[in-house]
Amino acid sequence: MTPNPCSPAVPGGSFRGVTTEQPEETAMPQPTPPEPIPTEQLHFAMPPRHESTDDERQYRKERLAAALRLFGRFGFEEGVAGHITARDPEFTDHFWVNPFGMSFKHITVSDLILVNHQGQVVQGRHHVNQAAFAIHSQVHRARPEVVAAAHSHSTYGRALSALGELLEPITQDVCAFYQDHALFDDYTGVVVDEEEGRRIATALGPHKAVILRNHGLLTVGDSVDAAAWWFITMERSCQVQLAAKAAGKPVPIAAAGAEHTREQLGNDLVAWINYQPLYQQITRSEPDLLT
Repeated sequence: MTPNPCSPAVPGGSFRGVTTEQPEETAMPQPTPPEPIPTEQLHFAMPPRHESTDDERQYRKERLAAALRLFGRFGFEEGVAGHITARDPEFTDHFWVNPFGMSFKHITVSDLILVNHQGQVVQGRHHVNQAAFAIHSQVHRARPEVVAAAHSHSTYGRALSALGELLEPITQDVCAFYQDHALFDDYTGVVVDEEEGRRIATALGPHKAVILRNHGLLTVGDSVDAAAWWFITMERSCQVQLAAKAAGKPVPIAAAGAEHTREQLGNDLVAWINYQPLYQQITRSEPDLLT
C-alpha cells in the first residue's frame, strides 16, 4: 500500500501502515565549568597605607573634600552651618576643615583650611566657622584616635533631635549604633565657646555618634570615610525611625540580635567599605573637587 503523504504521524515514529526507523540519539558532551578565580586575585578595596605624612595628608584632604561634596549633594547644609574635620597626620592637634561660608557643593581640596589648637587659620585664606572649632577641637582633643568628625544640620537628624530621643534598633542598619551613640540632652544656643564643646565631647564619650538635642547629629571615625558614612547612615536611620513611628508601632530587634548585628556592622572598617561606592560616585561625576 502506498502511504498517503498527508497521513498524520503516529506515536512510535511511523506513518499509518508504514514503520520508519529512528536514528540513534547521540549523547551531547557536557561543557566543562569554568574554574573559580583564586580569592587572592579578586579585587577588594581596603584603606591604603601611606609612605609619608605628605601622602597621608593629601589623601585625607581629598577624602574630606569628597565628603563635603556628598553632604552638599544630600542636602545636609543649612546656610553656613555644618562642618567636617580631618586631623592632620603630622601636626595632630591641628585639623583640616571646610572654609566658613563656602557651599559644600563647590569645595575643592585647595579650598580647605588648616586650623591649630587655638582656632587660628595656619593654612588657607578663609575664616573658620567658630562653632566648628568650638565643637571639633574638643572632640579631637578628647578622642586622640579619632581622625575625623562630622556635624551638620540635616533635616531628619534635627527632627529626631527635637524629640530628644535615641535611635532604636528597628532595622538592620541602625543596629550599627546600638548602645554606641549618646544624647547630649541640653541646648544653650549656638556653640561658640570651648566649654560647650567639652560638654559635647563628654556626652559623646567613647561612642561613634551623639545626638545634640534641638540641634542635630555629630559622628566620628578613624578615617574621613568612616565619619562621613556614620553621619549619612545615621541621618537615614533617623528618617526611617520617624517614618516608621508615624506609620505605626515599629517591631524592635531583640537586644541580643541588635548587639550581634552591631558587632558585624558597627566598626570603622565596615563603615569605610560601605562608603567607597559614594566616594566613587562623587569623584567620577565631580572630579574637579580633587584640585
